[in-house]
Amino acid sequence: MIRNYLKIAWRNLWKSKSFSLINILGLSMGMACSLMIYLWIEDEYKKNKFHDNSKDLYAIYERQYHDGKIDTHFSTPALMADEMKRVLPEVKYACGVEWDYRYTFQVNDKINKVVGCYAGDDFFRMFSYPILQGTAQTALTNPTGIAISRNMAEMFFGSPQKAIGKAIRYENRENLVVSAVFENVPAAASEKFDYVLSWDTFLKENEWAKDWGNNSPFTYVQLRNDAKPAQFEAKIERFLDNLNKDQNKAFYIRLSMQNFGDTYLYNNFKNGQQAGGRVDYLRLFSIVAIFILLIACINFMNLATARSAKRAKEVGVRKVMGAVRFALIRQFIGEAVLLTFFSTIITVFAVYFLLPYFNTLTGKQMSLPIDQPFFALGIIGLLLFTGVLAGSYPAFFLSSLSPIRVLKGSLKFSANASFLRKGLVVFQFVLSIVFMIGMVVVYQQVEYLQTENIGYNRENLISIPLEGDLVVKYDSFKEEALKANGIKSMSSISQNPTSIRNSTGGLNWVGKDPNVNIQFTFAFINYDWVKTMDLKMAYGRDFSRTFSTDSVGLIINEAALKRINYKNPIDQPLTMWGRKGKIVGVLKDFHFTSLHEDIKPLVIRLEPTINDGNILIRTEKGKTKEAIDNLERLFKDFNPNFPFTYKFVDEEYAKLYKSEQMVSRLSGYFALLAIVISCLGLFGLAAFTAEQRTKEIGIRKVLGASVGSIVGMLSGDFVKLVLIAAVVAFPIAGWVMTDWLKNFAYRIDIGIPIYIIAGVAAALIALLTVSYQAIKAALMNPVKSLKTE
Repeated sequence: MIRNYLKIAWRNLWKSKSFSLINILGLSMGMACSLMIYLWIEDEYKKNKFHDNSKDLYAIYERQYHDGKIDTHFSTPALMADEMKRVLPEVKYACGVEWDYRYTFQVNDKINKVVGCYAGDDFFRMFSYPILQGTAQTALTNPTGIAISRNMAEMFFGSPQKAIGKAIRYENRENLVVSAVFENVPAAASEKFDYVLSWDTFLKENEWAKDWGNNSPFTYVQLRNDAKPAQFEAKIERFLDNLNKDQNKAFYIRLSMQNFGDTYLYNNFKNGQQAGGRVDYLRLFSIVAIFILLIACINFMNLATARSAKRAKEVGVRKVMGAVRFALIRQFIGEAVLLTFFSTIITVFAVYFLLPYFNTLTGKQMSLPIDQPFFALGIIGLLLFTGVLAGSYPAFFLSSLSPIRVLKGSLKFSANASFLRKGLVVFQFVLSIVFMIGMVVVYQQVEYLQTENIGYNRENLISIPLEGDLVVKYDSFKEEALKANGIKSMSSISQNPTSIRNSTGGLNWVGKDPNVNIQFTFAFINYDWVKTMDLKMAYGRDFSRTFSTDSVGLIINEAALKRINYKNPIDQPLTMWGRKGKIVGVLKDFHFTSLHEDIKPLVIRLEPTINDGNILIRTEKGKTKEAIDNLERLFKDFNPNFPFTYKFVDEEYAKLYKSEQMVSRLSGYFALLAIVISCLGLFGLAAFTAEQRTKEIGIRKVLGASVGSIVGMLSGDFVKLVLIAAVVAFPIAGWVMTDWLKNFAYRIDIGIPIYIIAGVAAALIALLTVSYQAIKAALMNPVKSLKTE
């Protein structure tokens, strides 16, 4: 019986090769898209979940209550981890971590910049980074020790075995001893690093870190197995009450915690409460994967129904010979599963070849896990789900046909059946138009983010790290650089110019409300920073060497002026951290973080002896390459023990929207795919309609109808379906995309032209799709279509 079914299924597939090919390709595209999205989602969900103690690992975060707001962040006091371990019995291990430091290391003549972190003694006890040489217990206990990765060991020493116990020069300041070598950080880790410096080193280098009122490091704890997380979280809520003396009624802190495995995906907070994050994109694309697969299945249903007249007599004969309806349903679903099997083979090969490009697009390192049993089970599940879903409607439809009507040759399809087929096409195009509008909105928003005037000119602006001998030789380096061709101006800043985030509540001014604590973002700069950034002054002036009082002067932005509320701000008193000063200038507001956030109050202090940060260089237009060559030459002269590296500020700014850029590209591809698959379904319905109306078209031609009128008649019905889909899709797309745009403090408006363009584009695509079948039917010889009458 099964062999007979397979033989019939194969004959039917082979007999209708073109339709079978369209079916297989449509399902393959839908399944391939869904499979790649699944692999991406699975990879995202694996982030930070590989640690052996994952269920007991928690990140501590602060809720800061001030100025009528609740700010939530994971920056905490550097002393907190050790204090928690000391006084809280529920804590088994604890460590502070300061991520993402790019330092220069040297062994003999090998000099390289490497990304790493500082961490407490318990780091390797808590997190599952296998130790290849040394032990987890002693890796970070020596203040002059350093733990390095396999990559770094091979880079400087040739192998992990040769690295242990050897000296390595750090920032040309001191020699450290390799105390441990750990395995390379896996792709499943959200933070990448190749070395870990001890916490004693961090505290020694950063005096501010010994004050409970200063935040920066992350604090992680591992609870004991018998500890109850909810009770522990309640216990630590007011942990800082007796430690942070800066708290008062206007500013106070409450602690909470989040499982470390959740910190990557659930990274957004609003009003002190968790409010999604990267997981929102996973949910979005999960829905996209389901809908694209559904579009592919609907496409199969319409194409199968379009060819149903060819199978009607077979069904009639089988029923007359005694076949029950269930047997017919089983047969037709089996045929759908067989066709899906061929689609699955194509899907696996397509994903295998497309995955490297998808990895480039998403920044991943995914591969097909063909050697893992769960993958094979997943593919089988996808095959059966898709086959049964796609084949169900055609199977039930064909098995319901009356054998008497079929064998008499009077097969007519009911209005309900026609309505359902048209409804499926409308549903397909609703989804496709929603995808199209989403694609356009995301693209326009990303373009807006990257091209909007942010208050300074980020073109022709380069940054190089302020490090090594440049810290003390900066003035001489600047003097020589300004003589070189291509260099227009130079300054320095204590932070990344595209992401200034340090904040303080330590400002006082005349008339300040003692019951209000306002957080000001702050940065230290050198002379000519305003000029180099090409910022605009609203009032006053930039810092200048001609004014000796500028040593205690301060520059603020317009957002800060609104909070300070001085009517005439220039030369008005402003105290920062107890040091009295005066406002010398007010900058027009500019964006110093991404456009996800509002412009915050900013205060800038002159610091000619910045010892850490970035040097900013404004190059002359069209002379950037010449300027870089000159900078490299000078850098090697002034700072020979450090490799020359530089960054373009406009590229660093673009990186702030890396996720949005990826979503923009993905949405474009998925929208195109949805439209292509939907058009295949429309093509099938056009073929079905032309087949059903063959005699009608023949009669119309005999009575004098032109080819154009017949094409218009057939095409018009389908264009109407697309227009109905557009009417349904517009409010859905508007609601979805308006909600997405709320993630940005600065955003585009979804104008009417976007909807018009999407609707017209969908209608034109539909018209082009059905025109082939319409013209083919209109050109048919009426004698052939009427000869059976």
